[in-house]
Amino acid sequence: MPYVVMEACVRCKYTDCVEVCPVDCFYEGENMLVIHPDECIDCGVCEPECPVDAIKPDTEPGAEQWLEFNRQYSEQWPNITMHKDAPEDADEWAKVQEKFKEHFRPAPGEGD
Repeated sequence: MPYVVMEACVRCKYTDCVEVCPVDCFYEGENMLVIHPDECIDCGVCEPECPVDAIKPDTEPGAEQWLEFNRQYSEQWPNITMHKDAPEDADEWAKVQEKFKEHFRPAPGEGD
């Protein structure tokens, strides 16, 4: 049961979760993070750290569709292991629903 990052992370990209991950399984895109499901050890320490509730176990309703998404992009994006400041407008985007279709960017982030 790996954890996955879901739509709520888009345009927020808080990295509080990255700092607590004991196996460094987060990967950074331009405007969101993902978890590599094969590297995740299911410890769950990242889930409560996300201020927008974007991290869920893949068994949670609606999360199963994010499993392959997380796998795909974790194989394309650079690994991130250290906290970074969130985008300046992250708090505003935290309140926006259904933002993936119009606001997701597949470009990689900078990583560490």
